[in-house]
Amino acid sequence: MLSTQDKTRIDDTRIASVRPLMTPALLEERLPATEAHLALVERSRQDISRILQGQDDRLVVVVGPCSIHDHDQAMTYAQALQPAAQHHAADLRIVMRVYFEKPRTTVGWKGYINDPHLDGSFAMNEGLEMARRLLLDVLDVGLPVATEFLDLLSPQFISDLVTWGAIGARTTESQSHRQLASGLSCPVGFKNGTDGGVKVAADAVVAARASHAFMGMTKMGQAAIFETRGNPDGHLILRGGKQPNYAAADVDAACQVLHASGLRPQIMIDVSHANSSKQHARQIAVTQNVAAQVAGGDARIMGVMIESHLNEGRQDLIPGQALQHGVSITDACISLAQTLPLLDTLAAAVRQRRASASTSV
Repeated sequence: MLSTQDKTRIDDTRIASVRPLMTPALLEERLPATEAHLALVERSRQDISRILQGQDDRLVVVVGPCSIHDHDQAMTYAQALQPAAQHHAADLRIVMRVYFEKPRTTVGWKGYINDPHLDGSFAMNEGLEMARRLLLDVLDVGLPVATEFLDLLSPQFISDLVTWGAIGARTTESQSHRQLASGLSCPVGFKNGTDGGVKVAADAVVAARASHAFMGMTKMGQAAIFETRGNPDGHLILRGGKQPNYAAADVDAACQVLHASGLRPQIMIDVSHANSSKQHARQIAVTQNVAAQVAGGDARIMGVMIESHLNEGRQDLIPGQALQHGVSITDACISLAQTLPLLDTLAAAVRQRRASASTSV
């Protein structure tokens, strides 16, 4: 009879604790999507897919806080953004940025799902529930949502409610994230590398279009082998690198890379991050530059990303110290008041591009 081996001296020696995680199916049962939610998600995904295929000349605008840290403040933002989204619906497909996972260069707060109480308690089951509830509430307002997929398991809990997803600069090169994107039901944008390299993102789009097989977790919480069909709605996001890459020459260069990879020249421009040299107010000038390119007739620019919160700037998360209302605790954002005129500018640029296209036919 075989005896059980004692492997404690070599296995899990650096694991401090293991706690149970709820299953995605249980969370969906607790917080189900209504038919109205599903219809909005389906319709908005189709809209972005048509934009990516050149069948819709509107501009996708992913706009909202760098990361979510407070439900009520996020809802205040959503309720203020929705009228603008409705007003500009003929020219812009506005999607609210609702990011729950924060990639860190070293260490720091990892986001609303990982640590929803902002106190190092890592109440992830609560974080997942709070995240899903917020998505449902934003959909109730009538806004589709966008998020970054960073953790490989969390999409099973929330992806049915997401219209558009991003793979960040630090994970675009990750084979696991490319495989994940190949099975996601929504359009996915891949950011260029942190060094500004575009080829890595083009490779990611190609990889995500292919079918893959990989290990994952089902909605019932069981380990399984997933086989994907591939995602035809992947695209490139320019977010800058060692220097900004939003100018017309940068768009030309990126489109050459996409063409060489056999991809449609469709580009979204992130006006924050390295494209604003991490100076949040520069997002305004960068957006105006991109709008001028759109107004000039560049149909390759299909979208813009803007980091925007109720109030501008950022603040540190300091234990025992109250937070300022509506101010980001991660990357600095422009204010909603600064954002709304930019939406007007982008919408006007789309109308000018449309008018130029119609006169040239």
